[in-house]
Amino acid sequence: MAALIEFTLFAPYNQGASLIGSFSNWEEVPMQKTEDGYFRASVELEDGVYQYKFRVQSKSWFFEPDQWVEVNDPYATDIDNPTQNSVVRIKDGERIVDTYVWQHDDKPLPPDRELVIYEMHVGDFSGGEDDPYARGKYKHVIEKLDYLCELGVNAIELMPVKEYPGDYSWGYNPRYFFATESSYGPTEGLKRLIDECHARGIRIIMDGIYNHSEAESPLTQIDHDYWYYHSPRDPDNNWGPEFNYEHYDENLDVKPAWKFIGDTVRFWIQEYHIDGIRYDAARQIANYDFMGWIVEEAKKTAGMKPFYNIAEYIPDTPSITNIDGPMDGCWHDSFYHCVVPHICGDTFDLERLKDVIDCKRQGYMGATNVVNYIANHDHQRLMVELGNREIFDEEAFKRVKLGVALMMTAIGVPLIWMGEEFGEYKPKTPESAKIDWTLLANDLNCGLFKYYTGLINLRKNNHALYTENIEFFHENAEAKVLAYTRWNDEGSRVVVVANFSDNFLAGYHIPNFPEAGKWHEWTRDYDIEVGEDGLMIDLGEYEAQVLVWQ
Repeated sequence: MAALIEFTLFAPYNQGASLIGSFSNWEEVPMQKTEDGYFRASVELEDGVYQYKFRVQSKSWFFEPDQWVEVNDPYATDIDNPTQNSVVRIKDGERIVDTYVWQHDDKPLPPDRELVIYEMHVGDFSGGEDDPYARGKYKHVIEKLDYLCELGVNAIELMPVKEYPGDYSWGYNPRYFFATESSYGPTEGLKRLIDECHARGIRIIMDGIYNHSEAESPLTQIDHDYWYYHSPRDPDNNWGPEFNYEHYDENLDVKPAWKFIGDTVRFWIQEYHIDGIRYDAARQIANYDFMGWIVEEAKKTAGMKPFYNIAEYIPDTPSITNIDGPMDGCWHDSFYHCVVPHICGDTFDLERLKDVIDCKRQGYMGATNVVNYIANHDHQRLMVELGNREIFDEEAFKRVKLGVALMMTAIGVPLIWMGEEFGEYKPKTPESAKIDWTLLANDLNCGLFKYYTGLINLRKNNHALYTENIEFFHENAEAKVLAYTRWNDEGSRVVVVANFSDNFLAGYHIPNFPEAGKWHEWTRDYDIEVGEDGLMIDLGEYEAQVLVWQ
């Protein structure tokens, strides 16, 4: 069946454009420009898969004036490797991305406040213990979903999976905004991964790069200064041409960068059924009007299902969330920069600890306004930080557990960087660094995994930890002990007692305990009776105990 398929290119101030493709033996098909700024050409195509590109007279300052250049379609949903051409698929006379049929759209997904997020790089998460080099595709993540279910996480934050140059990258250099990274597998592979996650009640949050693009992204070649700032506004924090969200085209009544990014966000929600976006480098985007608009567009497109919009805004600030702020939440970088030095023994500052455990003291309004972490892709792993201070083995694992207890019981949504849950120790590197699954065979690593699993289980099942309620009821700067309680109105209550010193505190007394009676120490699984005069407890060095009201 043949049908007339239209190809369009939005290039309002370019003089000429033509279409070339496998369907025309790469001979030029002329494109006509209309008043709305689009070049258009229609080609009669049978059902099938075709490659194509545009030839356009560039208006970018780094070419000769009106020089003809070949560019991929900025809206291409697939890029062929190795030819690096745009790909179009036709079925039943229509353009399609693929033929994937969704199976699990009806499954309920957890709301934002119940999330425990697992940050993952598809290539380095990998699936194989015995075949370390041939792994790192969407299908290998699916192989590990049972493992993630055992861990208990209910959201995966995928590091960027939009098509980038080459076969290995963290993805923060997206060249194509509608195409998926082909080295991880086909578009159906990503959809199957998301579908399989939804079947298990796991949400997918996509890391979105809307501050900049890779230098040879098609829009940079077509008319650089129409979509981007002419040059970096902050050379120290510049990762590529920066989208210009200030630019308004009066002739066409359009904000070009808003239009393009709005189209890509709506596309990913509709086509890939994602459940949230982490907005990389939101501080560099530096436009609250745009961010407020894009969040509204995302939620409108997502419809009834939960959709979480998280800013990476560093240093973090409550103004990016809260009533007037554009985002639902932000990466709580101050939590990381406070907790890690405390568990490493570099410092002790009670007020600073209280500020990050209770983000309301910093001006945040609620439990979904911050995403807490003790490691992520931007930082060295905790085991590396501890090793740099000559802290190894049991001593290191004990301190990591203290950090985990704080992260899982602080106000906010916890985020785990892949491999942290069993003590991965490889230093951060731009080269491929697959996580080492064989570590799970070791007692200490396996014990840490079980510790994570237990606290994630508590977090998901004890609704006190979904609230904004917190009270610091005991603090001892000399002994370096802090105790706080979390509760809800249905009678759930959790108490955390943390020792930030390298002293074993035998028979430590905490008066004014929130409630006399029977409590259960969650991480070691024993009951403890609290009297009217408070709690007597043995506190190990760099240890937290987590007590749950029975």
